[in-house]
Amino acid sequence: MSDLVTALASASDRVQEAMAITRRGAEQLLPEADWLRKLQRSEATGVPLRVKFGMDPTAPDLHLGHTVVLNKMRQLQDLGHVVIPLIGDFTTTIGDPSGRNSTRPPLTRDEIEANAKTYFDQVGLVIDMDRAEVRWNSEWSDPLGARGMIKLAAKYTVARMMEREDFSTRFREGTPISVHEFLYPLMQGYDSVALKSDLELGGTDQTFNLLMGRHLQQEEGQEPQCILTMPLLEGLDGVDKMSKSKGNYIGITEPAPTMFAKVLSISDTLMWRWYTLLSFRSEAEIAALKAEVAGGRNPKDAKVMLAREITERFHGHAATDAAEADFALRSRGGIPDEIPEVALPGAPLGIGALLKQAGLVPSTSEALRLIEQGGVRVDGAVVSDKGLKLAAGTVVVQVGKRKFARVTLG
Repeated sequence: MSDLVTALASASDRVQEAMAITRRGAEQLLPEADWLRKLQRSEATGVPLRVKFGMDPTAPDLHLGHTVVLNKMRQLQDLGHVVIPLIGDFTTTIGDPSGRNSTRPPLTRDEIEANAKTYFDQVGLVIDMDRAEVRWNSEWSDPLGARGMIKLAAKYTVARMMEREDFSTRFREGTPISVHEFLYPLMQGYDSVALKSDLELGGTDQTFNLLMGRHLQQEEGQEPQCILTMPLLEGLDGVDKMSKSKGNYIGITEPAPTMFAKVLSISDTLMWRWYTLLSFRSEAEIAALKAEVAGGRNPKDAKVMLAREITERFHGHAATDAAEADFALRSRGGIPDEIPEVALPGAPLGIGALLKQAGLVPSTSEALRLIEQGGVRVDGAVVSDKGLKLAAGTVVVQVGKRKFARVTLG
């Protein structure tokens, strides 16, 4: 039996529970033994641990993939620890090179502030902001100055920096690396020194930067933080990580009917991974539900439960009930009570152009592709003629199961 297993077996029930919650869905917890000792010390002294998560406001909107780490923060917050949502207003001016094959353009101060304004409202849908310690890293980074920056840079070597995969790949391929990009992991690590963090969370693509925090804390004589990396959430397609650029995302501020329907569109296999990373149900509850499905229960029942939980988290109970009813109506081929009203000139108008102008498809070619697949209806009838032209009047147009518009042609 390893020393960690032995130490964990002798820990209190509360500490064992905290370890299980910390590990749930995580990619890595480093070093586990140190985190166990921190939890035990916190229980003995009554002093909560400090849990840090840095966010660079590079875009104003968050999606469910971003909430994987936020969910873990909320779980640790509910255990009584101090969570620190850190807005990287200083580091964003450098630009995070993580996973990049080119230099990331830094944002202007105005862009950073505009994006940050919406962050806290969205983060507050998951974390209890009244119990959180909100910080901005310009608090300590701006006063550092040139002298402080040079002293900080002296604490790490170029050889160690080039161990980072994206840097080494770009160097090997002759792709430019700006000197200022080396400063980003140093400044992120310095945040941990300034905050005296016990644990820093991030995605798996942030491992190098998180370890930098441990190194700099040791250099400053502090007890080094532990690091907890969470996996990158697969998007609706179940293949690529959730990303707005790939269109496989669910934004946390999307309308409740859209959010509910999108969750129901994922595969039965992906559903269980989303349960682990996005649900607040206990692992025992999820295992029991999975066993019921394996025993013959319709997996759609489990998916509806997940869709309700996620939608209710961001929109509340009443809106979720309405979203579920809306989905059921659409599934039966019914028309929702409220759909967009669009007025278009140019009758008679070709079906492809109509769908594009009504905002139901991004392009005419996409409209024609959907018609070939039987995914377009006009007044409930499937459209099979790609050359169809609609005369003046009002029709209800449907694309797929979720997109409707009442179009008046003039």
